[in-house]
Amino acid sequence: MRRTLIAGGLALLLLGTACGESRRSDPPAAAGSPTASRQDPGQVERTLASLRKIDDLPMYEMTYDGDYDPTAGLAGTTPPSPFGCSLFAALGDRARPLFARNFDWEPNPALVLRTDPPDGYASISLVDISYLGVAADPTGDRRLLDAPLLPFDGMNERGLAVGLAADDGARAEPVPGLPKVGSVRILRLVLDSAATVDEAVAVFKRYNLDFDGGPPLHYLLADATGASAVVEFVDGKMTVDRRSGPWQALTNVPAVGVPDRELRQDRRYGVLAKELDRTGGVVDAPGALRLLNAVRQSHTRWSVTYGLRSGEVRVVTAGGGTRDYRLPMS
Repeated sequence: MRRTLIAGGLALLLLGTACGESRRSDPPAAAGSPTASRQDPGQVERTLASLRKIDDLPMYEMTYDGDYDPTAGLAGTTPPSPFGCSLFAALGDRARPLFARNFDWEPNPALVLRTDPPDGYASISLVDISYLGVAADPTGDRRLLDAPLLPFDGMNERGLAVGLAADDGARAEPVPGLPKVGSVRILRLVLDSAATVDEAVAVFKRYNLDFDGGPPLHYLLADATGASAVVEFVDGKMTVDRRSGPWQALTNVPAVGVPDRELRQDRRYGVLAKELDRTGGVVDAPGALRLLNAVRQSHTRWSVTYGLRSGEVRVVTAGGGTRDYRLPMS
């Protein structure tokens, strides 16, 4: 579970060197005032020193050294407001299951983030750092120490991947006695503690999701065993759709309990479904990126594929820059 990312141990290995209106209700954190960091001064210095610009999106990468509190500031915390997005899990080849997504949003700076908390799973995730109040050049900005709190998609060392998409029809009614968590923050709690889709669903069930301040969301989950599920909120209640077929996809239309023929009326979902049917849910990373390109929008900021067994991660930005990573799997 625990790996030392900076000094010794197994490292996350960088393989490649190629390169609507926002209703943002989270107030920008004050400069130099992170809330989540539980790092000592040396760990802070190493984390900020690891920041590298990798693309003119702009996109950066950073390795988080040390611990953070994934529940920091939950009371009163409001999530960001993404929209668009296309996601799919291609599970037809059980030896090479794959998770892929387009993130469609405003042209904000982004971050490929490596984390390895002492009591959680190592992961690679992507973060829109504008929601931290960080400018296009974040060099030395201590607000980056809160970046673990806002993963928009990611995969952990057990091969569990998760991504989100807007679902304007969703509504989450609070369950008495459960703590409230932001609808983006929940991804961090999942990545840190869940090894399978079932465990991820159990994490969702432990919290009331807060959709205030942005469009409601639904989520696609997939794991290294070839399991997948959509988590959606229907009539105020959390509902889970576990598919038994070789693929599962998600765009911005409600999916749970909706007949397949109706889902395919959504253009992006229809394109994904047709190709995944044709291949029997067997898609490699280059093929997945071609499929994501077929459903990209003018505001697609990045496309990413996650190899749920191999640990391979490929990120392609709006400008066409490509970066390859490998997450050592446990």
